[in-house]
Amino acid sequence: MEQTIQDGKLVELTYTITDDKSGQVLTSVEFPLGYVHGHNEILAPAVHAELEGKSVGDVIEVPIDCNQLYPPRDESMVITDLIENVPEEYREVGTTVIMENDKGQTKNFIVTRIDEKTLTIDGNNPLCGRQVTFNLDIVTVRDATEEEKEEGGPALPEIEVDGATKVSV
Repeated sequence: MEQTIQDGKLVELTYTITDDKSGQVLTSVEFPLGYVHGHNEILAPAVHAELEGKSVGDVIEVPIDCNQLYPPRDESMVITDLIENVPEEYREVGTTVIMENDKGQTKNFIVTRIDEKTLTIDGNNPLCGRQVTFNLDIVTVRDATEEEKEEGGPALPEIEVDGATKVSV
């Protein structure tokens, strides 16, 4: 009997997110992403709603208005500095830079532009202000174990390090 996505099912899927205006693929997840349906909402609520009742092999498209998910773009979250002031490890477009304010709160910024003299980071969510389409391919649907329900997703394998210590990977 074919299992369908519903609460308590472990679901694994691959997906792409495409900008509706430009047609550009913004994100592509080729290694299956796993979660327990109804226990861990890892994608937009509209995506979870569309997954309900689907089964392995189904491919669905879900349009999302990201204005409903994220606050409006804030240009004060875009910072440009001289490249000489930026450590080497951050000098690549797409690199995440974790910034901390004087209260100890952290925020992720992404390097969005580099030229000969400057580097720009952006603290806005890359999807804010966009109309996108999630294209999802369902690869696994099965009953989740109790451990997976507690964790919200697939149990991570353990490996031995230095012959003794076990670490989840």
